Amino acid sequence: MKILAIDLGDVRTGLAVSDPAEILASPFEVLHERNESKLLQKISVIITENNIEEAVVGNPVNMNGTLGPRSEKCTQFAEKLRDIVNIPVVLWDERSTTVLAHNLLSEADVKGKKRREIIDAAAAAVILENYLAYRRNKKS
Repeated sequence: MKILAIDLGDVRTGLAVSDPAEILASPFEVLHERNESKLLQKISVIITENNIEEAVVGNPVNMNGTLGPRSEKCTQFAEKLRDIVNIPVVLWDERSTTVLAHNLLSEADVKGKKRREIIDAAAAAVILENYLAYRRNKKS
């Protein structure tokens, strides 16, 4: 099943998608949209056009496990997405994913403007990799 991961941001929202076998998570796209309604609509179209069967929204839980304003925003976004798409939408703890994405891009020697353009999709790919690993372990 193809799964879409969403790293929600105020200015940029990163997307990543899995392969149908749920083995690989690949950066897909960065949406530059501040308007939540328009962003939801764009993601809905992407879900339909790419035969996505599940969506995972990154949930920025605080390092101490508490939920802050960003987590609340992501939770509300996930609920709105559930209302407009006909697939499961789950929240997934995204603690430290952006830091890991920065480290991976540094190792790949991606710098400057190129890094800014893809960091959000790379963070979404890290979210999706973690979620896919969880699903594989759950099946075992």
